[in-house]
Formats: sequence, structure tokens, C-alpha cells
Amino acid sequence: MAKALRARAVAEWPTLLLLVACYGGWLLGTTWAAALWLPLGMVVVTLCVALHSSLCHEALHGHPMRDARLNEALVFPALSLVVPYRRFRDTHLAHHRDEHLTDPYDDPESNYLDPAVWARLPGWLRWVLALNNTLAGRLLVGPLVGQVAFMRDDLRAIRAGVPGVLSAWLWHVPAVLLVSWWLVAVAQMPIWAYLLSVYAALSILKIRTFLEHRAHDKARGRTVIIEDRGPLALIFLNNNLHVVHHMHPKVPWYRLPALYAAHRAHYLGRNDGYLYRSYGEIFRRHFLRAKDPVPHPLWPRR
Repeated sequence: MAKALRARAVAEWPTLLLLVACYGGWLLGTTWAAALWLPLGMVVVTLCVALHSSLCHEALHGHPMRDARLNEALVFPALSLVVPYRRFRDTHLAHHRDEHLTDPYDDPESNYLDPAVWARLPGWLRWVLALNNTLAGRLLVGPLVGQVAFMRDDLRAIRAGVPGVLSAWLWHVPAVLLVSWWLVAVAQMPIWAYLLSVYAALSILKIRTFLEHRAHDKARGRTVIIEDRGPLALIFLNNNLHVVHHMHPKVPWYRLPALYAAHRAHYLGRNDGYLYRSYGEIFRRHFLRAKDPVPHPLWPRR
């Protein structure tokens, strides 16, 4: 394990090459592929936007360069349009405080609610959130539910004067304008098709986050391992090995599988056996059945 965690090179070439492939695929998807056959272009763009989000995740954790400003520059174009990189960075790093995982208030990525808050919600909203706790619902309405909650919380933070929130959204404007210019001036893909592709990409990303964390008395038992090595694992940059990432957030994506394979028993002991063999298993078990309730089942924690 120590060898895998040694100081890394100044530049990580697997990540840099994947960035080139991601942007190249996106450019081709919005032009040549879209002109050849629009559904093909939409599929290519969907996969590239989802991959770009995973590369943004790598960037905020210090990859592929040692300089955070260079990493931010490498992922600057807002291919997904809707999430400012700096807000993703700040909220995700707050999420990495493992003692707060699944906390309805202190974990920015928690899908759980305080039971008292849940009880006050109107019936239609409880129905939507319950649907969102099935995998089918997460794919269908998850991007919309997540974006509304994200923007609501950021608007409250801006009104409260929380440092960095407004500036992150202002810095997001040129990142969106850059993508918008390409779509209007160069791309051969209709705007409506691009927006549908972005929504599909966000839905794919919801597969990853669907059950990354569970309610558990111990912080170490809240983070999942999904032993998938298929195309979704590549799009997610091996973040399906999620407890390994949480324990070693500075380890780049391409080293996570070997690290997990060498110490599998250690990680499964660490997370109290929170394990799925594949994303296929998750689809079979939870496509139409909720993984857990929306109100946090252990709240308030004792």
C-alpha cells in the first residue's frame, strides 16, 4: 500500500491523455458525428460530458498536475453547463469529511433528510423524493431534483453572504459562454439535442452516486465498494471503489483498482462489508425498489 501512495510525478499522463480524448470526442460528437447521424452525436456527447465530470472530480483532488490552477484550467469549459467547478470543488471537499457522511445538514452530497423536515413536506414532494430513491427515479428525475436543491442552497448561501459562492457562479459564466459559443458558431448539433445529452450524462452520473453512502452508526461503514470493471467504472474513473477513494483521495483514478485488489479484505473490513459485485446487481436490486428511506433512519445520531 505504501508504494501506491508514494509521491507522484509532476504530471500524470494517463489523466492528461484521457482529457485529450474527452475533449476530442466532445468536439467530434457536436460536429461530425451529429452531422452524420444525430443520435450517434448525442451518445458521444453524453459519454464525454459524463467523463468530463469525472475528470473535474480528479482535478479538484489534485490531478493531473500539482498546481491547482492548472488543474482548474484543464477542466475549465463547462460541458455540463449547470455546475460551477468551484462549487463542485468546495462542496465535494466538504463531503470528504467522513464523520459527516450522510448527515442531512453537514454533508452537501447527502440524499437523506431530517425526519422532522420530511414530515413537513407536501405529499407531492415526498412522492417525488421517494421516487428519486429508486434507481429508475434517480435516472428519470434525479438530475432535476439535484439541480434544484443545489441551486436553492447556493442562492441561500449567496443571500447570507457565504464567501466564495457568488464568485464561483460568476466565474462559471465564461465557462458556459465558451461552450455556448461553440454550440452556436461551430457545432452541427441542435441546442435541444445538446441539452438532452447533458441531462442523459447527469443521469449516468446518478448511477454512481445512487448508493455511494448509507446510513450507518460508524463513519467507516458508510461508504460502498462496487467491484465493477466495465464501461461505467471507466466513465466514473474507478470511483465505484469508493471507500478506497475516500481513504486515499490523493491517489489517481488509474491506481485505485490495483490498490483495492492488493488489500481487498482490508477495505471490506473497513466499510463493514458494504459491497456490490457490479452495477448490474444494483440495477436488478434497486431499479424499482428504493435502497432506503428518504428520512435519515438513524437521525438524530446518538
